Amino acid sequence: MEKIPMTRAGHTALETELKTLKSEERPAIIRAIAEAREHGDLSENAEYHSAREKQSFIEGRIKELEGVIGLAEVIDPTKLSGAIKFGATVTLVDEDTDEEKTWQIVGEHQANVEKGLLNIKSPIARALIGKEEGDSVEVRTPGGVRTYEVLKIDYI
Repeated sequence: MEKIPMTRAGHTALETELKTLKSEERPAIIRAIAEAREHGDLSENAEYHSAREKQSFIEGRIKELEGVIGLAEVIDPTKLSGAIKFGATVTLVDEDTDEEKTWQIVGEHQANVEKGLLNIKSPIARALIGKEEGDSVEVRTPGGVRTYEVLKIDYI
């Protein structure tokens, strides 16, 4: 199996979610199922079916998280330098609009564009890999071709 790159923060977040699911969510749903069973006829018991559906989701998510954590390769960006690579925090300027954007390149399980966390497999991240400060990068996006200049590369 291929290792899944992630930052320490991403790994910690997944471990925290897994711990919460196992120690809080799973026992709570087991109690909810037991309560719903006490109400009698299960074939017409909406609470029971809802609880079973939620239990299925929780168990699936636990298995998914265990798999991802098992394949995780934690990369510490503070030990990196140079051209853009996984873990880099990159400040770009859109050459058409002069709008500045800052993103950190992270693994797909940690990615969240609204929080400035860019999936390593995204078109922008793939175009940035290997670039240096001052380089111009052309990215094909669903909205058309965008051109960015790399202003700053940090490994924090």
